[in-house]
Amino acid sequence: MKAKKNTTKLRKDDEVIVIAGSEKGKRGKVLHVDAERSKIFIQGIKKVKKFQRPSQENPKGGILELESGIHLSNVMYYDSKNKKGVRLGSKKENGKKIRVTRPEGKGL
Repeated sequence: MKAKKNTTKLRKDDEVIVIAGSEKGKRGKVLHVDAERSKIFIQGIKKVKKFQRPSQENPKGGILELESGIHLSNVMYYDSKNKKGVRLGSKKENGKKIRVTRPEGKGL
């Protein structure tokens, strides 16, 4: 039996704030969402060093700094108007499903 794919209302290019962990309080733009592993990759947050072996493209090799994944439960959508993290919901408007902030219910 196949495991259920996790879902999230966060998307690429959303601004999020970290609410738990060593990077708590930092904000950044979402680069990638991995719903299968429940991870989110945020620009400039939780950087790790990756050691690159020499190859034809990169003959010297070297050290790369990449963003590592943070669990989805440790981030919230950042509402720039209220200047705080908010939960997201959805509602139908004119036959289309749109994302809204909770509990206000205002569209994004």
